[in-house]
Amino acid sequence: MTLCAGKCTYETGGRCIVSLSEPLLKYRSVKELRETILHELIHAYLFVTSNDRDRNFHGKEFCFHMNRINKMSGLNITIYHNFHDELNYYRRYIWRCDGVCRNHPPYYGYVRRSINRKPGPADSWWNFHRKTCGGCFVKEAKTLPQINNLESLGTRPNGQTSSPNMHQDDILEIIEISD
Repeated sequence: MTLCAGKCTYETGGRCIVSLSEPLLKYRSVKELRETILHELIHAYLFVTSNDRDRNFHGKEFCFHMNRINKMSGLNITIYHNFHDELNYYRRYIWRCDGVCRNHPPYYGYVRRSINRKPGPADSWWNFHRKTCGGCFVKEAKTLPQINNLESLGTRPNGQTSSPNMHQDDILEIIEISD
């Protein structure tokens, strides 16, 4: 999981599983980890109490609980994360379209991926691209992973995270909620 910091999965029988992204969170502070967990727990709470299964929806009820928890805790739970350096670190495979979309903002025909998969019919935007551009994607490069300032992301020069109490194996499926 390298596109989102966390995910709340709803299963039959009223069960929720909160999963967290080790790759995105391993350079982050314990405070940011708590904020991410609480974000996903709000989704789980709304599912269990209101049968709200849309985990991408951050509406009135979500914002109410987010703001209430922020006020009580001093944390800063948000709707979206800002872990852009980490995202770019994992998006190593670069594809570029050879059609007309390569001349148009905002993407100029570029697609960056964390997996080596050529853009195609499995992508939700593929049919629109095929109709409006019709170009083919060509692999440009596999970038070398780099984060400019790991120190600011909580990593020491030796590569260890700054939180000695948090081991990378601790950030997977750590919470289960059932009604």
